[in-house]
Amino acid sequence: MQKVRKKIIWIMGSLLVIFLLGKIIMAYMIQNVNDIPLYPVDFTTMEDQEKIGEYAIAPVYAKVRVTICDHSITQIILLEHDNGLGSAAEAIVNDVIREQSLEVDAISGATVSSKCILKAIENAVIKGEEEK
Repeated sequence: MQKVRKKIIWIMGSLLVIFLLGKIIMAYMIQNVNDIPLYPVDFTTMEDQEKIGEYAIAPVYAKVRVTICDHSITQIILLEHDNGLGSAAEAIVNDVIREQSLEVDAISGATVSSKCILKAIENAVIKGEEEK
C-alpha cells in the first residue's frame, strides 16, 4: 500500500511540474509575441490588388491572401494556418475587414495565432507578392 501511495504522489508531482513548466513557457511566449510590433497600414492609399503574405511564430504559421478594392480590404483568405490550439484566431480576419485596420484585439485564448495572422496580413499589404 505504501509503494502505491508513493507512486501516485510521484506521478502527481511530475504532472504538476510539467503543467507549471508549460504555463511558464506559454507566458514567456505570449510576452515575446506582444513585443512584436504591428505597423500601421493606411489602406485608403492602396490601389486595387491581391497579395499574399505569410508569417511564422514557432510553432504557429499563417499564410493569407488579402484583396484590396476601392481603397479598402474587401477579403482576407487564410490559405494556411498551422495553429496548435489557436484555431479560434481565424476569426480575427473578420475584425480586420470590419475595422479596416490591423489594430484589433487578439482573440482570447489564441494570442499567438492572432498576432501571427495579423503579421501575415501586414506582410501581404506592405511587401507581399502579387497574386498571379
